[in-house]
Amino acid sequence: MSDKPWKTDFTTVSSMEVPPLADPVTVPGFEFATSLGTPGTYPYTRGPYPSMYRGRLWTMRQFAGFGTAHDTNARFKYLLAHGQTGLSTAFDLPTLYGYDSDSDWSAGEVGKCGVAIDTLADMEILFDGITLQDVSTSMTINATASIVLAMYLAVAEKQGADLRRINGTLQNDILKEYIAQKEFLYPPRPSMRLVTDTFAFCTEHVPKWNSISISGYHIREAGSTALQELAFTLRDGMEYVEYGARAGLNVDDFAPRLSFFFNAHNDFFEEIGKYRAARRIWAKVMRERYGAKKDESCRLRFHTQTAGCSLTSQQPYNNIVRTALQALAGVLGGTQSLHTNSMDETYALPTEEAVTIALRTQQVIAHESGVVNTIDPLGGSYFVEWMTDTMEKGAFEYFEKIDGYGGMVEAIEAGFPQREIMDAAYTYQRALDRKDKVVVGVNEFVMEEKGAIPLLKIDDSVARTQKAFLAKVKRERSTDAVARTLEALKKGAAGGDNTMPLLMDCVKAYATVGEIAAALGEVFGPYREPAVF
Repeated sequence: MSDKPWKTDFTTVSSMEVPPLADPVTVPGFEFATSLGTPGTYPYTRGPYPSMYRGRLWTMRQFAGFGTAHDTNARFKYLLAHGQTGLSTAFDLPTLYGYDSDSDWSAGEVGKCGVAIDTLADMEILFDGITLQDVSTSMTINATASIVLAMYLAVAEKQGADLRRINGTLQNDILKEYIAQKEFLYPPRPSMRLVTDTFAFCTEHVPKWNSISISGYHIREAGSTALQELAFTLRDGMEYVEYGARAGLNVDDFAPRLSFFFNAHNDFFEEIGKYRAARRIWAKVMRERYGAKKDESCRLRFHTQTAGCSLTSQQPYNNIVRTALQALAGVLGGTQSLHTNSMDETYALPTEEAVTIALRTQQVIAHESGVVNTIDPLGGSYFVEWMTDTMEKGAFEYFEKIDGYGGMVEAIEAGFPQREIMDAAYTYQRALDRKDKVVVGVNEFVMEEKGAIPLLKIDDSVARTQKAFLAKVKRERSTDAVARTLEALKKGAAGGDNTMPLLMDCVKAYATVGEIAAALGEVFGPYREPAVF
């Protein structure tokens, strides 16, 4: 056998140099008690809970939402009937951007990439026949997150639920919108005010609800490295803690309900090291930087979604394999919740067949692979511990740079994380162009495609149906009640009132998402991000 390497690039997906062989010298200073410890104890490297998957499997969620609320309600019930254990809601672009379905700005997008939600009436249909007190629901929405949360809680109240027993997660992570996804409405500081208002409201009234899911997923999808995803996500989380404290909240009152959302990309061990480092870093900063006293404040819990940006339109069945490996990395990294992408999502929203295969992928891992039988089975591996340590060290170096700007809000305003991601994305694309990195079926092992796969298509009749329903709701509601509650919201937003009770009043009057977003816009104003080169 030749000693000559068969390729020149043995770096990770993120171009991180790795040792050819990991051994005790590779992990200097490694000690079981301080570096690794036991699951469920500080610094939680091996997992946030003592029994992990021996006590309870991760929640299996499939991101679902398309067309009207009727359409998505049917998909929710289909997924629940096939073994899904939690709901995960996708909203269409108009809802995410604070536009109603009858707005000119919504043309061509109503119900296309998620469910269209205009008023409380849509939310009532979305969860018709689903008891909210018995199901955990995740909602992926940010700029208009508090509006949608108010609708969800209003539906729960109509069902007779005890809000103190309602369980779920609101993404509500506006900082990553400025960094990566760009679905923001208002300037950073008033947007942070809306976030901390949900912290305070949920702490008092909905204590089991995760009022934010601090998301690295979209940072990674924008082209970041695994390290950048880790560092920027955790530093966003630290910024939310700081803003919550400035708003007068006790860290130990709201920090236990902070959750995180990470990407699962192709590099198996890089991803596992990222998740393990995330837990250890968060435990340290919460205890040492913010003085948290409760274990729950230091215990990082996270949802994982397999990497949409890794899916290819070429040879789409390869995506099933990619998703399985990414999901396994999430499980071995200790995730609490998992979404597996469908193989057809580079073309369209997934078909029922594709989403069933994606769900079955999780179930095969859970029930056939044996990886749930022992906790953190890769713990103590020299390579895994080296990767975990390297991720931790790199993240703290990024924290120092961001602190130099004055915080994450100031770093965003200066364009720092945006520029870092832009440079990383360019570097990765260059590696693909040179074939230093191989994507099977794209730049190597290319073959002639045999034909199109079945796709789910959302036609424009959805928009007509949705606009007709919205017109009906507007005719039947009290315009006086809408005007009164919107005016109260503007007054409270301009002052120091918590906006959540005011939003609850607005949605119960059937004010629309667009009307509420516009009312807040009159107070907060728009935001124009800085150009980054």
